[in-house]
Amino acid sequence: MTDDIKVREKKIVRITLIGSIVNAFLIVVKFSAGFMAHSSAMIADAVHSFSDFMTDFVVIVMMRISSKPHDEDHDYGHGKYETLATSIIGLLLLVVGGGILWSGASKIYGVINGETLESPGWLAFWAALLSILLKEGIYQYTIIKGKNLKSDALIANAWHHRSDAFSSIGTAVGIGAACFLGDKWAILDPLAAIIVSFFIFKVALLLLSNSINQLLEVSLPKEVEDDIEQIVHSCDGVSMMHNLKTRQIGVDYVISMHVRMDGNMSLNESHDKTRIIERELRAKFGEHTIINIHVEPRPISSDC
Repeated sequence: MTDDIKVREKKIVRITLIGSIVNAFLIVVKFSAGFMAHSSAMIADAVHSFSDFMTDFVVIVMMRISSKPHDEDHDYGHGKYETLATSIIGLLLLVVGGGILWSGASKIYGVINGETLESPGWLAFWAALLSILLKEGIYQYTIIKGKNLKSDALIANAWHHRSDAFSSIGTAVGIGAACFLGDKWAILDPLAAIIVSFFIFKVALLLLSNSINQLLEVSLPKEVEDDIEQIVHSCDGVSMMHNLKTRQIGVDYVISMHVRMDGNMSLNESHDKTRIIERELRAKFGEHTIINIHVEPRPISSDC
């Protein structure tokens, strides 16, 4: 494992551990406040924080694997494990959102059939406000670090932090309204939980869409491929690029192409020009970009 990969892994693990400490604290606070204040929304919010805590460990374990260099069984390295971690986080979010939706809907159904809900206590409201502040703070910290490190799993985990903040916002609104208005409006507590579940579903589907695209070898965005074409055609001696194929493995791009050069050019000269193309592409997309260039002869010498 190269030194830069080791440094990246250590940074991602450290950032994730900071988030897990915040999550562990909030799990205790939310469950305690939820049971003591009789708030189903706060208990659902605590379950969400617990899922956030568990995904922290998923990120750490997968990062240990994805940071390994290529070997006999993985010619392109282990970057897809990080993509797999993102998929797992998305699936866990779907499960959590479904659980919150079911819990809230069940309580509302009970009220419709004559059951009485007790208005939640103020302790749950203050716990929700504390959660909003802490989770939004850890989201901002994690998303910035995730983008700097180009870690999809870290960015996914950041969105999990923010989904918890969204959950706490809905929880605070529902609990606060129920506390102000009394037992007749206690139904706002489970209603808030249901609204929050849809925010969670949205984030989960976005994460799953991005990670599934990588696992299914979807091409890089058009703007990225346009940048590749511009870099290649700016090289002196290249008359045409075609058969461009792209994909992503973890945080690294894989680029394959055919380029046409003067057929009278020597092998050494054409090789030097492909090295220039590779250097420019890696300068743009990262040192670990995987590049395959097939050179084809063009009978008439031409500069680009």
